Amino acid sequence: MDQSNAPAAQAVTNLWLQLAALCTVPLIMVLGNSMLIPVLPDMGRVMGLSKATTGLAVTAFSLSAGIAIAVAGFLADRYGRKLVVVPSLLVYGLGGIVSGLAGWRMGPNGFAVVMAGRVIQGIGAAGTAPVAMAFVGDLFRGGSRVTALGIFEASNGLGKVISPILGALIGQVLVWWAVFFAYAVLAVPFALAVWFLTREPPRRKAPPAREYFGQVLTIFRRKGVALIACFWAGTVALFVLFGVLLFLSEHLETVHGIDGVPKGVRIMWPVLAMSATSFAAGLFLQRRGQLLKPAVVLGLALAIAGTVLIAFVRADWAFYAGLVVAGIGTGLQLPGLNNLITSSARTEQRAMITSVYGAVRFIGVAFGPPLYGALMRNGEALPFWFSAGVLATSLAATLFLIRPERLVEAEDEAGAEAQGPDRREGGGGRGEVAIPAWEPPANLPLGTRAPLH
Repeated sequence: MDQSNAPAAQAVTNLWLQLAALCTVPLIMVLGNSMLIPVLPDMGRVMGLSKATTGLAVTAFSLSAGIAIAVAGFLADRYGRKLVVVPSLLVYGLGGIVSGLAGWRMGPNGFAVVMAGRVIQGIGAAGTAPVAMAFVGDLFRGGSRVTALGIFEASNGLGKVISPILGALIGQVLVWWAVFFAYAVLAVPFALAVWFLTREPPRRKAPPAREYFGQVLTIFRRKGVALIACFWAGTVALFVLFGVLLFLSEHLETVHGIDGVPKGVRIMWPVLAMSATSFAAGLFLQRRGQLLKPAVVLGLALAIAGTVLIAFVRADWAFYAGLVVAGIGTGLQLPGLNNLITSSARTEQRAMITSVYGAVRFIGVAFGPPLYGALMRNGEALPFWFSAGVLATSLAATLFLIRPERLVEAEDEAGAEAQGPDRREGGGGRGEVAIPAWEPPANLPLGTRAPLH
């Protein structure tokens, strides 16, 4: 290797190592709901709860995260990403311990304390994945950002893939409340990985709070319609996904008598399709920025087709095929949406924008399971016709309201131009990849924050 290129190659290697550490954050965050879904029926039976009430365990987590997330975004923009992500992971684990102890020691009388632990977990979750997404946006730019965010979203999907099996396995081999302790077991090493393996790019000194919020409001005044359309599309995707997963968990157990690991394996397939598609879409879109919106549109169309197939054709093959098609559609949407949203703000306001996005996604997750639990009482087809209708509103908003050229901040456009004709987004230079947003000094060890300037 040319010695003159060694520092740059090492810098890029370090960036991808940092991305790997940051990808543990959405992976563990998504376990907060997905790993719990397979054991919710067991919890409901032990505690004498209805399906809708049992779904509140998901709602408590997601709603508290949605409320606390704006504070986490502000703190991350003001004091740094790591100083928010790492303590948040530890709080997330603490909430799991509270809920686990309630299920273990209080049994049928412990639902209120389980819910309190879920609220604590949600507050911790508020400072995890949305802030980590902003962190990824800081580290990568141009085409590399699309790829990095595709991998980031794929790690979220990977959590959804392994969590039903892991949750079902824990519930079958041990007991349903043991799932809560798994959160704490995973949170500590992942927090250490983020602390020691990542470092933040140099940042400008944070402005006064009044000026900061004025800058955030300016972003929404300039780009609010397109941003809200992006937020709606991301929210609907997860609202439908978690509602359908709850339906699938209940349907497999009550109609087919399938429980434990076999149920987890069946729940896995739609989220595996979503995760694999997110990863592939991130790679494909790296040099095809002009296809971000078409990818979102195609993903929504596939999700609608999958849900309509399930509602219209009453057969097992249609049920599973529709779930996989809908999972592929969801995976195709999210990398493009994530890139458009993270690119809509400069570094100084990015965590707040991604936190608002995270908040509405959490709210979508919060209301999906209880609403789908209520819809299930009126027939098996109704939840899927409802899903198709909600997804259709998202498709209309995407088609008519999202303008990618108006969303991308000038900072990112300048960065792409500075990379040169062969290295900017959409370039085609002899196998070269887009240069990331910054190259850390060779003498700055991993885990050290660069000074502000």
